[in-house]
Amino acid sequence: MSAIVQGAAHGIRHRFLRIVLPFVGMSFLNQAARSVVATVGPAMALEFGLSASGLGALAAVFFFAYAATQLPVGLAIDLWGPRHVQAALALVAALGFALCALAPDPFVLGIARFVTGIGIAGALIGVIKANVQWYPPARVAAVTGAGVFLGAAGGLAATVPVQWALPFFGWRNVFLLLALLSALVSAWILLSVPNRAPGAKPAQRRRLAVEIGEFGRIFRHPVFVRNMPAMALLSGLVFTYQGLWAGPWLRDVGGLGDLPRAQVLLTYALGMMFGQLLGGQVASWLQARGRNPMAVPLFGLGAMMLLQALLIAGPRSLPALHLMWFLFACVGSCGPVAYAALAQRFPPELTGRVATALNGSMLALVFLLQNLIGWILDLWPRTAAGGWDPAGYGWALGITLAGQVLTVLWLLRGR
Repeated sequence: MSAIVQGAAHGIRHRFLRIVLPFVGMSFLNQAARSVVATVGPAMALEFGLSASGLGALAAVFFFAYAATQLPVGLAIDLWGPRHVQAALALVAALGFALCALAPDPFVLGIARFVTGIGIAGALIGVIKANVQWYPPARVAAVTGAGVFLGAAGGLAATVPVQWALPFFGWRNVFLLLALLSALVSAWILLSVPNRAPGAKPAQRRRLAVEIGEFGRIFRHPVFVRNMPAMALLSGLVFTYQGLWAGPWLRDVGGLGDLPRAQVLLTYALGMMFGQLLGGQVASWLQARGRNPMAVPLFGLGAMMLLQALLIAGPRSLPALHLMWFLFACVGSCGPVAYAALAQRFPPELTGRVATALNGSMLALVFLLQNLIGWILDLWPRTAAGGWDPAGYGWALGITLAGQVLTVLWLLRGR
């Protein structure tokens, strides 16, 4: 019996190292691409003379491309598998990062961020699809959480390490390094990941119009309609602040300099990692015992609303800022749990499309939120230090808090 258990454990480790970990490389690039502008954004704004709305648009165009690519990427992953699709997208990401490094003006920089958004669009979906193919249902949330936890190290790398490197290497060389890493990840996926799980049958080929039409069934499904708004806003708030506005908030409301701000952003990334790992483990524990794994993101919804109310008060104590932004990122990082749980309500051949329907909705919301916050901040004059008025941040948080209350009411009404 012990030999059987040891053999099973060895098989799980082998699958994780050979299959999940290469896709985690894409998650690393995904998190780094999202987070790096929050760190280098002030330097880019100074070099190109960007306003708050201009900086918000620069970050938002990345998420627009990311969102617009979701449905085609989900379809491609379902039809051709995550291995080939992710390897190709990693090369697109490499091109986007290289263009960022060489951009002579904001227009080219915007194009570069658009290309990068396309390249990392399938990072989370590739992990979920591979896990559904290679692991039993009760393990999918736990393995997905563990994979996203490791991938979130990209968010860590884009905080204090990047802030430390900026004076020596400049923000352009940071993007060159990311371009090189993207090319290496592409090769890693092709060399390590098998085409499909043992015993798995090739996907049944149907007309492309029929495959695309499955999106209509997903978007009309009562489970999707009920859960999507609340889950999209929960994850969207985390990425909106991680991708841009946490850094300026910490400068203008928290009163932090460059290094303390980067340290809090590091704490933010740690909160995302911890939330993804813990959320996945708890969800799988609940599912294995016949409970609803959606209890995890539902708890995150309530905690996120409380934290937004606390942030509106504008705390300035450094320990309080570390704690509150850690918790903000932690409870908001239950999105992958919801994706994995809801995807299991549909046939396995639709996993990629279900996950991208959720992710695309969330990313479209991030695009709107990043622009909305920039527009709100520009309603107040710039401060003497060149930042934005703290009152604008308070109004922005109040609006998103009100929106989240509405999504929770919709979710409860549907139930």
